[in-house]
Formats: sequence, structure tokens, C-alpha cells
Amino acid sequence: KYSATKSSSHYTCPTKANMSTKAKLHIANSKAEVAPLLHAQVISCVQKCSDESKFVIALSGGSLPAFLSANALIQSFADAGVNPQWNKWYVFLADERCVKNDHPDSNYCSIQQHMLTAELPIPADQVFPIDDALLDDTTPGTCTTENIAKDYEDKLKSVLGDNGKFDCILCGFGPDGHTCSLFPDHDLLKVTDKMVASITDSPKPPPERVTLTFPVLNAAKTVIFCGAGGSKALILDAVFAEASLIDDGSYDVVMADPAPYPCGMVQMECGDLCWVVDKDAVTGVEVLEKS
Repeated sequence: KYSATKSSSHYTCPTKANMSTKAKLHIANSKAEVAPLLHAQVISCVQKCSDESKFVIALSGGSLPAFLSANALIQSFADAGVNPQWNKWYVFLADERCVKNDHPDSNYCSIQQHMLTAELPIPADQVFPIDDALLDDTTPGTCTTENIAKDYEDKLKSVLGDNGKFDCILCGFGPDGHTCSLFPDHDLLKVTDKMVASITDSPKPPPERVTLTFPVLNAAKTVIFCGAGGSKALILDAVFAEASLIDDGSYDVVMADPAPYPCGMVQMECGDLCWVVDKDAVTGVEVLEKS
């Protein structure tokens, strides 16, 4: 099984047996105010890694890249007085559709359009799309999607090592509760021996994709879920079991166990779990109304 290590020695965490997963919840007054809240969490992750030689981050597609526009992100770092050290960033995809990298369905294409513009000086060789040339492999008996997943796992290992940990993973979540390309009731939810897995029957088109697996998500230093809109409310109502309002206006939440949807199944080994949403996304969420 995949397991994370710290440096060269095994990174041992306190046991989580019979312990509920806890998270921090930040709520923006509107969708327009989600981006600054999200940026603040990313900035916090960067600060935690200020003495490291790398800052390794994974990004989902969907609506998430729109919250990470280059100019706004640069301004957020400036306003916080934090040096982003872009030259240390290594950017991976949390999941990707198996299409060409310039295809409108490509998560990389969306991230490139919003975030990875000329204004953001992350070295090009530290940004990792899938190898879309593998889509052209017509060798009989080969599975293109599996090959892409294996190649992408090799890329991860070249930066993180065999058992490395992401510094930050940014995830969206759908109205069906999926995250990355981990869909409800799918066999991929049970994968424990791969960092990157392939899927050929995604219930959401396109059907062929690659995705980070739960062991990688669970081992990360920080996982941040981000979403906006009323279509998220039923999911959040189901995945939050308890909530306590704290002084800064955020909430300490306890995740439902067992988790009803994949986005609620992340169980951090030692890292931090965070949710950033707007008010519409939590309208009618029972545990928040009670807190």
C-alpha cells in the first residue's frame, strides 16, 4: 500500500482509530468573496513551507481555476506581505480528463488560462500536465488511460519520491459529492496501492480520466475543498456532522462518519482539512443553523 513518509524515516502519526475527522470551514458572504478566502489558505500553506526547497501543490479543474486567477493571486500575496517564491512551486493536477492539453475539457487548459499565465513566473518545467502524446498510442492490447496514469505517477514520484506528501491539494466537489475523479460508489474509492489511478467509465463525461487516490489525499499536509452555489448545500449538509462557530467567524466542523460522499471521505493522517465556500453553499446546512 501507498504510505507517506517524512524525509528518509517513516512518518508516524497518532492513531485515528475511533477518532472523527475534523476540519475548518470558512464561509464567504458571496461567490465573489470566495477567492480571497481561498488565497488566504494557500498563502498559509506557502508560509508553512517557507524553509523548504519546494512547494508542491495539486489543483483540480471544474470551477476551481476561476478562483485562482494569476493577477488576483499575486495581489493577495502582496496584500499579505508574503513572498510566494514562485520558483519553488511544483504544480500537479489532482485529476485530469484524458483529452489533449489544449482541449476545452482539459483541466490543465483551464488552469493555464486562469492561473498559469505569463504574469505568474512558475518555471514551465515545474508544471506537470499529462503526457497527451500517449493518447495517440494505438498499440494493440494497451490501455491508454492506464498508461497515462502510470506515467503521471512516475512524474509525481520524480518530485515527491515514492512516498512523498503534497504540501497542498486544492479540490472542488460536485453536486453528486464527487471530488477529483473519485465518484460515488465507484471501485476507485477502494484503491490503496496507487498514487494515480485511471478510470474509463466516469459517470460524468468525458469517461476516461486519471486521478489522485485517497491515500495521496489523506497523506497531504493540507487539503482544501472549495465550492460555491446552492447546488452544494445538500452535499455539505450530509458531510458535516457537527459544527462550532469560533471567534474569527469560521467554524470547527466534524465530518460525518461514515462519509456519505467521496468529498467527505478524506481522512487526514496528520495534515489539515479545510473547506472554503460561499453562503449559498451552506444554506440549510442543519449543523450550522444549530451552532
